[in-house]
Amino acid sequence: MIIIRNLHKKFGARIIINDFTYHFSKRANIGIVGPNGAGKTTFLNIITQLEDHDSGSIIIPKDCVLGYLPQSPCENPRSTILEECISGNHTLCQMKNTLHDVLKKMEESYSDEIYDEYERAEKAFADNDGYALEAEAKGILVGLGFETSQFDESPLILSGGWRMRLELAKLLINNPNFLILDEPTNHLDLPSLAWLEQFLKSFQGTLLFVSHDRDFLNNVANQIMHISNGNINMYTGNFDDYLGQREAKAETAKSQKEALKRKQDHLQEFVDKFRYKASKAKQAQSKIKMIERLKQMDDLIDVEDSDQKPNFKIEVERQSGRVVLDMKDCKIGYGDTVLNKNLTLKILRGNKIAIVGANGIGKTTLLRTIIGETPLLAGTMNFGNNLKIGYYAQSQLEVLDPTLNAIDNVLQLAGGITHQQARAVLGCLMMTREIVQKQLKVLSGGEKSKVAIAALLAQKNNFLILDEPTNHLDMASSETLANALEHYEGTVLVVSHNRSFINSLASHILVMDKTKKAELFYAESTSAV
Repeated sequence: MIIIRNLHKKFGARIIINDFTYHFSKRANIGIVGPNGAGKTTFLNIITQLEDHDSGSIIIPKDCVLGYLPQSPCENPRSTILEECISGNHTLCQMKNTLHDVLKKMEESYSDEIYDEYERAEKAFADNDGYALEAEAKGILVGLGFETSQFDESPLILSGGWRMRLELAKLLINNPNFLILDEPTNHLDLPSLAWLEQFLKSFQGTLLFVSHDRDFLNNVANQIMHISNGNINMYTGNFDDYLGQREAKAETAKSQKEALKRKQDHLQEFVDKFRYKASKAKQAQSKIKMIERLKQMDDLIDVEDSDQKPNFKIEVERQSGRVVLDMKDCKIGYGDTVLNKNLTLKILRGNKIAIVGANGIGKTTLLRTIIGETPLLAGTMNFGNNLKIGYYAQSQLEVLDPTLNAIDNVLQLAGGITHQQARAVLGCLMMTREIVQKQLKVLSGGEKSKVAIAALLAQKNNFLILDEPTNHLDMASSETLANALEHYEGTVLVVSHNRSFINSLASHILVMDKTKKAELFYAESTSAV
């Protein structure tokens, strides 16, 4: 499979990948982890030739068929779901277009030469199973859960999760043997996640993927690649195995450094004592050289940066009333489309409710109805006293100003806080002093998400309504956010498909299903996640 030799990449003075060499083996399922902005997506883009590298080489064998799943679906898809799926096989689509063009040319001006050209094009298309392409696309779509009645519908009417599933269908129709996936679990519902895990575990090729979903990494990966500060380190096993190995490696490195330090101190003690004695001068110089060699050995010991998760408290400006929201016999949807009916829900102060259910079932619509962006179709919805509501939308990054730095964005959106307070909440989400001073437009997707979340948390709301807040967040930041929300004195209503996040935070689970009903469970009494 793909061979990487001495790969080097930097942005300005910052090294993203420092002389990395690796040979990908067949049937390896490699999960890439590391903090936001470390260069995970850049690494994938270099392999897929979407970005250049500064030096080194990437050798891709002729029999390697790459399939790349980006973080977001195609913005301008074909007119139907079936056509968009078929477009994934670029070679056969190009052959089909050539065949169509030659046929049109032959209809307009027939000649033996044009007919020969048509026969060659037709034979090439047939020899590559071009006539079976549409049937194969339909089979893949059905296998991924699409209904045959959807084939002629526009991809634009699909929810985010189904759009990403369509992108996966486009990959599969090209029969890749090397899959590259960038955060494939973002926007996928729990049933889709389960399906994707099973598919990837049975995939016969090589898999390289970025994910911040701990359960997904544990269930799919058999190797872990950790990227941080330009260094790439490989570990055998799933994510939990990686944590154990990394901790052991850190302990060994720490012990080695402590032993070297003791030797240096012992030698330095001799040098300090006898440096200026003529009878010991030669020995002292020898000890000085030994100290320098020990320092060089110390520099060679690799100690990975810790993904330490800080604890922080989400402040509330005032306490809300006991009943935060009371919904009775509510019908939600948009236009003539009813997504949920007879929804009755009472949210009390301090509840941490996670909403789960399939994509397109109405989770986001429910949140938008509560905040007033989507009209309530029927029923009653009453809010409690002293509420201060904060809403995090899936499109939250759109409210940020790309020309401002992270601190100024937080100051602008939060209002009424100091520069120091803005820096503090960003620091709790592991945004370093250097990063918070950069313009937003140069930050990674995960770093931008942290800025948007920091701005919301700094507002001191007592009722947080969050729609997929962990999308694009690295694992340490996601766990930090979950811990902060768990100890938050206010109330939380959150849509998430991140199982670890839900299990860490939720006191209740609101399950929405295809029967257009929703039911609330205590988190301890349901296996919804």
